[in-house]
Amino acid sequence: MKRSYFPRQGWALLGILVVMTWLVALSAAAQTPSIEGTYQLVSRTLPDGTVLKPPDIMGLLTYTKTRRNFNIVIKDATGKFYSYSLVSTYTLTPTEYSETRLFSILNDQVGGKDIVYDLSGKTQSVPVKMAGGRIEFKPPFDPPALVFEGNRMTATLEGGFVDVWEKVP
Repeated sequence: MKRSYFPRQGWALLGILVVMTWLVALSAAAQTPSIEGTYQLVSRTLPDGTVLKPPDIMGLLTYTKTRRNFNIVIKDATGKFYSYSLVSTYTLTPTEYSETRLFSILNDQVGGKDIVYDLSGKTQSVPVKMAGGRIEFKPPFDPPALVFEGNRMTATLEGGFVDVWEKVP
């Protein structure tokens, strides 16, 4: 006689628990928002309707699962440059975006200012709006509001500009 320490009903229950755990994990993954990818700046529209495109303005933004790397450079009509770089860690949930600045570098020749380095390690959080595949928030260390939708990201600074970024392969 074969003795079993785990009755047949136990195996069935274990199978049901495994399937339920798998379904919960899939559901949670489906609800977790993602902005991962590399985005290239396509254009900037100024309030007067002027549209800037490369090489007068160039930018690259990369989000990994936990890191953000942002770089932008603008050359004005006089040949002076404005550039900003930011490296940070982040978390994104359906309700909150939290970011910790590792460092940033601001070079504002246009404004006649010295280069500013920030290694403060500050962490800040902001609310997130999600609806129909659209993710919207205002990053804590950058003024424009961001909207991610499909393979496009739009950055809008009220009264300043509208940037269009496209995800690159």
